Amino acid sequence: MKRFSSLLASTLVLLVLVVSAGAAAPQPSALFEAKSVTDRDSALATLEAAAPSDPASAYAAGAGEFFTALETLASGLHRHGFESPQSFMLPLMRLPVPENPNPAPLTYEEFRAILVTFRDRLQKSAATLGSVPAEADIGMVIDLTRLGIDLNGDGAIAPDESAAAIMAALSRGGSPDSVASSLTFRFDRADGYWLQGYAEFLMAQADFWLAHDFKNTFDGSFHMLFPRAKLPLQDTLVPLDGGMGRSIFSSEWRLADFISLVHLINWPVVEPERRQAARRHLLEMIRLSREDWTAIRAETDNDHEWLPGPQQKGANPLTGLDVGEEQVQAWFAALTMAEDLLEGRILLPHFRIADKGINMKRFFDEPKPFDLVLSITGPAIAPYLESGKILTGEEFDQIQRQFGGAGFLTFAVWFN
Repeated sequence: MKRFSSLLASTLVLLVLVVSAGAAAPQPSALFEAKSVTDRDSALATLEAAAPSDPASAYAAGAGEFFTALETLASGLHRHGFESPQSFMLPLMRLPVPENPNPAPLTYEEFRAILVTFRDRLQKSAATLGSVPAEADIGMVIDLTRLGIDLNGDGAIAPDESAAAIMAALSRGGSPDSVASSLTFRFDRADGYWLQGYAEFLMAQADFWLAHDFKNTFDGSFHMLFPRAKLPLQDTLVPLDGGMGRSIFSSEWRLADFISLVHLINWPVVEPERRQAARRHLLEMIRLSREDWTAIRAETDNDHEWLPGPQQKGANPLTGLDVGEEQVQAWFAALTMAEDLLEGRILLPHFRIADKGINMKRFFDEPKPFDLVLSITGPAIAPYLESGKILTGEEFDQIQRQFGGAGFLTFAVWFN
């Protein structure tokens, strides 16, 4: 009887351990295929709870936090009737946010708060992804037509809000209707570095904006982006019929407001530490890209790769591009060039000045008011001019040539 009791106790302990192990390793599919924000948030909370002891959960949670950061930005913009200008010149403002027929009024302070929340959630994502050990064995199969975010704040994650649909809308001439029936990828440890790097890139953009007081720009031109949010000049400058098209270049009044926006980018520095942080985020992005490509080149499989290495032959189903060794080598050279610029080891040329260049490290670390027009024409960058090694056009052209017909920018957006 005593032996039976001991055996029963051991069995119960074993069952507890088995149940505990199962609870510590939740499946990420509930997160990546959720049809509602409630279900998605519940799955994310479960993964976040398991993350400290389970690398796969941390990986999935970090990815989920990244996408909820984008959702926070999109829903904040949608709430105030944002209309995307569809311009590469305003990268943070390109999300394909649906139309809102009843937008809420927007103030400058509320817009800054949207950016702060977006930036802080990205930081959480980067920290979670950074907690995943380098040697972790990760392999998550995700269909981008099933993974989505709530763009319009209605609590549902619809097919036209999927990652695939968003990428199609962002691409040149793309639309949700052009999404492939399935875009399935197996995301591995290398892809975690990639996503973490993008979080750092977006944080750099948000911090640069937040480092400055851009209220004059907001008051004088942001009705171009929020035409019905009761901005100061809405009644004076926004056509009653909304004008023609969202694109800057297909609408006379939006083009005029874009010119106003450029003219009004003369931003005093109000949080200098954020401009300094922007440079650190960009340097961290470069470091993560190197980690990413080191991990990619060490892979021996070829299983639905998001970013294939030269040894993983075949065109990527999303980009249609094949990656060769020459592109990888050129990318490493581009990373070194960018790092040298950000560290002030080489100087950025200015078309008006032959014997000096711009020290970009000092541009970020010793912030002065940012005037876009005067930076282009010269006066605003004068304090950052130095003698030294200046980047030449030939050096950059040599890197660009390695990327062939698709072009450097196409690969850069994909490679990060």
